[in-house]
Amino acid sequence: MFDEKSHSLKMDKSIEAFSKELSSLRTGRANSAMLDLVKVDVYGQQMPINQIGSITTPEPRMINIQVWDQNNVSLVDAAIKKSELGLNPQIDGQLIRLPIPELNEERRTELKKLIKSMGEKCKISIRNIRRDANEELKKLLKSKEIGEDEEKSFEKNVQNITDKHIQTVEEKVSSKEKEIMTI
Repeated sequence: MFDEKSHSLKMDKSIEAFSKELSSLRTGRANSAMLDLVKVDVYGQQMPINQIGSITTPEPRMINIQVWDQNNVSLVDAAIKKSELGLNPQIDGQLIRLPIPELNEERRTELKKLIKSMGEKCKISIRNIRRDANEELKKLLKSKEIGEDEEKSFEKNVQNITDKHIQTVEEKVSSKEKEIMTI
């Protein structure tokens, strides 16, 4: 039998991944989630910064990273410089300070384009899940497990689920754009 919930859950996962990507974008305010995608090469493996030190945001435009092991300070510094965040770490012993610069107009426009393309990728993955669901329905119809009426009804449900998820993506895109354009 056809399980539309599983397809809906896959779409939810796409949106979840998209949201995580969005939260890692720099908006001009200090946010420890910005560092989530930065991996540091320590102990022979890639580790997220929050597993190498504690991250705090003492001020709206400052992130502090208290690195637990002195030997990893330069590695964390290098990983942040290599990332596309455009931040300049300041090292003070085992404490790394990350001042968050104001966003200029050019960077805001770049970020808007990036957000739009991330949103588009998410929508494409949602549409691919819809396509898979519809192909599954056609197979079930062919093998006579469901009738044409059922197939049409399921197709309509899948389309409604798809529309809802795509609308969620569009809302997230526009709210993130507003956040970036707010000075």
